[in-house]
Amino acid sequence: MTVGQVKESVCANVAGIKLAATTADIRYADRLDLVLIEIATGSSVAGVFTQNAFCAAPVQLARQHLQQGEPHYFLINTGNANAGTGEAGKQAALQCCQAVAELATIKYWQVLPFSTGVIGEHLPIDKIVNSLPDAFQNLAESNWESAAQGILTTDTRIKLRSIQLSLDGKPVTITGMAKGSGMIKPNMATMLAFIFTDAVISQNDLQQLLSKSVEKSFNRLTVDGDTSTNDSCMLAATGKSGVEIAEIENDKGREFSEALNGIFLQLATDMIRDAEGASKFVIVEVNGGVSEQECLQVAYCVAESPLVKTALFASDPNWGRILAAVGRAGLVDFDLDAVAIYLGETQIVADGAVASDYSEERGQAEMNRDEIVIRIDLARGKHSERVWTSDLSHDYVRINADYRS
Repeated sequence: MTVGQVKESVCANVAGIKLAATTADIRYADRLDLVLIEIATGSSVAGVFTQNAFCAAPVQLARQHLQQGEPHYFLINTGNANAGTGEAGKQAALQCCQAVAELATIKYWQVLPFSTGVIGEHLPIDKIVNSLPDAFQNLAESNWESAAQGILTTDTRIKLRSIQLSLDGKPVTITGMAKGSGMIKPNMATMLAFIFTDAVISQNDLQQLLSKSVEKSFNRLTVDGDTSTNDSCMLAATGKSGVEIAEIENDKGREFSEALNGIFLQLATDMIRDAEGASKFVIVEVNGGVSEQECLQVAYCVAESPLVKTALFASDPNWGRILAAVGRAGLVDFDLDAVAIYLGETQIVADGAVASDYSEERGQAEMNRDEIVIRIDLARGKHSERVWTSDLSHDYVRINADYRS
């Protein structure tokens, strides 16, 4: 079987999926802020959602509707999160679903709503409902770029990825889009992401594939340690290619899973590269842990340290901040003398102190890079994990200070 990745600038249509983006003036004028996605009848749909206790009204409704039956439309708005809005927020999301259902002659629970934007403000129902006829009129298989643009908030560019495979001698397509550049530390979900394939996959298998892909991609990101109230990630399989993934553990299933994981990882790292105010793309890799959880514990402690992140922004090889973050990760029976820490290929810590061959010049050379790898070897087990993060800049503070302006 051959696997050929589509170039980033080229987006492959997915049979059975139509999209439209329109301007509803939800928060800003003349900006694409409402996206409608039509999913062919008979498709399988899976989802994962935020575990933030204050999950937004559309998240609650999308989860309920996914359990009730066959989803036929996704309705996505930006500019307003419809979170922290109580029962009125739920009714607002429901009214939008009902409006889509009436135009499409389907049941309201076949519409899944998604919102992103400012928390605590009521959803402008009329603006959304009045824009739906235009969205329906413009539904097309090729509107991927405008749809990817229409789900953005503080993002500076679209996140859109495609891959095409040959399975059983037939082409199979996977195409996905995502948004997110701040308030990012997903927990069993992501910011907003929508991935589609034309393979034939049962709902149960699709849910397994989604959960596994999310766990090693979106669930390994952190920009600022904050988990959004609106995080949602959806995966839909239309079956239009006629290629069935009946066993996800056989060769064909593994090939498909590998390609799917690749799309998720590309979208996830695209978010870090577009993180609010970011000037550095950073990988924190932890090896030699007694468990994956322990490795993640250390990795997040380093990746979310404001002192580490500001040093990264300044390109300052202040390795003591990394050492301190590792030390406060809370590991039991921690042997500092056994730990090795590297910036790229340059060892900075050995035997509980600065490495004997380390120099400020070598550390500076590593920190001057746009992409930085912080590698930590705990030397106490066989497990490894990695997370992706960014630096903390003046622009991050400015963007979030001015978020509602």
